[in-house]
Amino acid sequence: MRFTKMQGAGNDYIYLNGFEPLPADLNKLSCQMSDRHFGIGSDGLVVIMPSTRCDFRMRMFNSDGTEAEMCGNASRCVAKYVYDKGLTSKKELTLETQAGVKRLTLHTQNGVVTRVTVDMGEPILSASDIPVNLSINPVVAYPIEVGESTFAITCVSMGNPHAVIFLDDMNRYDLHRIGKLIEHHKLFPRRTNVEFVEVLSPRDLRMRVWERGAGETLACGTGACASLVAAVLTGRAHRRATLHLLGGDLSIEWNEQNNRVYMTGEAVTVFEGEWPDSNMDKYGIG
Repeated sequence: MRFTKMQGAGNDYIYLNGFEPLPADLNKLSCQMSDRHFGIGSDGLVVIMPSTRCDFRMRMFNSDGTEAEMCGNASRCVAKYVYDKGLTSKKELTLETQAGVKRLTLHTQNGVVTRVTVDMGEPILSASDIPVNLSINPVVAYPIEVGESTFAITCVSMGNPHAVIFLDDMNRYDLHRIGKLIEHHKLFPRRTNVEFVEVLSPRDLRMRVWERGAGETLACGTGACASLVAAVLTGRAHRRATLHLLGGDLSIEWNEQNNRVYMTGEAVTVFEGEWPDSNMDKYGIG
């Protein structure tokens, strides 16, 4: 089975062509292929499939096998995959995800996609829709106890749930411990992604992310979008800013006219290879 390893701002996934026959148990397949010691190594698995209402459809699975609604970095890589491999010649694409339809604008150089702008849609701020087990709307700077500390969380959904925390110096905190505790906190019935953000200026934010089902990753596109929205809601940032993530930079805009969030960033092919059938037999993936 052929695969392509790709990354956007260091958020790395394994991409499979779902126009061809694939194993039935994609959850287990994601666990095995994503393993960084015994597999290829990735934040998860992305399957590119036909769609009845869009140009393409994307399904994505975290490295723990759980299926997620959407990933902004992965959607950019999907655009590069389908264009570079000749599955489309269009530079404006629609992509079906479990978080709705996303619109992608491809930026090419010498016939190859280098960057992609994703229309991420309108941020969801209703607690019940994020979802958060609270009756206040929006959930802005809400105090939450984690261990012996209290943090102010601002909750946003970009098709998947996010809890954003602003810190003056994130190096003072054990972000892995805090991220895991908040991910599984009783406030979040479907768990949550957690973003830790330092405001360098109204147009520059530094962010680290604890991703639901994957742990800390080098980048999260929906998390970067949620972080900018949270920064605007709390008066910390302008509506257009650069988010500095461990894996690279993302340009994010929360458009005041149409309320939609736009994300622009790189999409990079790392390598391609073949996953042996013997591996699937070994792990009982048929």
